[in-house]
Amino acid sequence: MDPWSEKWSQKNKDGSLTPLTGQQLQDDGVWIITSSFTIFTMTSGFGLLESGRVSSKDEVNIMVKNVIDVIFGGLSYWMFGFGFTFGEEFLSNSFCGFGQFFFNPDDSNDVQQGWSYSSFIFQMSFATTTSTIVSAGMAERIRLKAYIVVAFLLTVVHAIPAHWVWSEQGVFFRLGVIDSAGCSVVHLVGGVAGTVATLYLKPRQNRFGDKGQQQMSNPTNAVLGTFMLWWGWLAFNTGSTYGVSRDKWRLAARSAIGTVMASAGGGITAVILSKIISKKIQVDMLIDGLLAALVSTTAGCLCINPWQALVTGSIGAMLAIASYQIVERLEIDDPVGVIPVHVVGATWGMISPGIFAENDRFTSQVTHGHNGLLYGGGFYLLGVQLLTVITVAVWSALLGFLIIWGLNQTPMGLRLSKYEEQLGADLREHGLAGHNVAKYKVEKKLTTKAFTSVMKAIMRWKRLTREGRERRERDRQFEFVQEPYNIQIDETQTSVHRRNK
Repeated sequence: MDPWSEKWSQKNKDGSLTPLTGQQLQDDGVWIITSSFTIFTMTSGFGLLESGRVSSKDEVNIMVKNVIDVIFGGLSYWMFGFGFTFGEEFLSNSFCGFGQFFFNPDDSNDVQQGWSYSSFIFQMSFATTTSTIVSAGMAERIRLKAYIVVAFLLTVVHAIPAHWVWSEQGVFFRLGVIDSAGCSVVHLVGGVAGTVATLYLKPRQNRFGDKGQQQMSNPTNAVLGTFMLWWGWLAFNTGSTYGVSRDKWRLAARSAIGTVMASAGGGITAVILSKIISKKIQVDMLIDGLLAALVSTTAGCLCINPWQALVTGSIGAMLAIASYQIVERLEIDDPVGVIPVHVVGATWGMISPGIFAENDRFTSQVTHGHNGLLYGGGFYLLGVQLLTVITVAVWSALLGFLIIWGLNQTPMGLRLSKYEEQLGADLREHGLAGHNVAKYKVEKKLTTKAFTSVMKAIMRWKRLTREGRERRERDRQFEFVQEPYNIQIDETQTSVHRRNK
């Protein structure tokens, strides 16, 4: 059920299987469940990063969408996603798993059952990350109801390529693909689906043109979110050893060093290029370069050494910043850098093992016995990596388009109207005017009639809110006064009544 095993065994260098003891399974389970908890903190990082890079009138909506990713995406993964990836029943094949839907393990003993639960929560943390990437591509434009459907379905879109790459039955797994931490099945799936979404939704109002601008409401939160993602990435990569028993702890340590070195290479490259391009260290370039470097490590994090990680991260950042400039010139509205980070970064990340991978002398499980170009492996591994990239990208683009197009045909709609977009999703979706509503920047001049209609709607909403608040306050006061004196009031009324008689 995991990339290391035929059920409860570990594959040795010679291809033989050595059963894992109960204690080793416990150690491995604790390692991956702890990694899962850390990976889930990346949701906070995504939320801060995304909300900090959009306009202030949409910050809360962005944070809510990251909550939606976990609760609806997690439900979908429990219902269908895990089964499509790791199901092993009779209908399972090289292209799709089948079984273990509505996940409820029935393993023969407590240790194996505990391992199954740990494995599930670890995989679910990866699946829900996929939809957060798509959320960034649709920022400030999609209705919340439609996004709930997107988050629910995206985990299923992730699950099928995950079967190809991670399941022992999967077509690319059998070919020997290297993708230890979801470079293709998480980042490329989310990145391509997010790109399709942002193209379909078209740019935000006044994003391009003579008066076009890119609003970053809170650069501090964006950088803070990057730090949280950076921290979570260590668990993302090191947890992909699927344990620490036997030789896995060595690979986990190696992966941690590689992750840090790649981020160093990417960060330095981003600083230098930003200074050359703009004469300043721009926050968005620094963030995109650093994150692209981290994405670049996710495929080969278990099989590259520190200097290779440094080079991989540096090249990933360079490609991301170059593509950032191209995206802007093509007037593609990519608010949070989905294309540079998760499409370009993931593509390079999948290619890099085809160049740098070296067969580990202690275990064959990481590279499946294959070497990259630098170590005499020829073009076989590179070809497998490229074939995986193309197939996963086509799958993600097709399914992503069908989901977005289908939602656009429904009564709930897909995109916010131009006036809703100007007022902001915080007000439209959550009723949050906040203390700052008077300062919201309307990017396009409204006609007198449209302005009057919008202001009437706002004033009516404020009046109803105030009246509701006052009514609730009166009800509370009435209850407070009336209850202790019911008897006294009755007696007073009675006595008054008698006097009148």
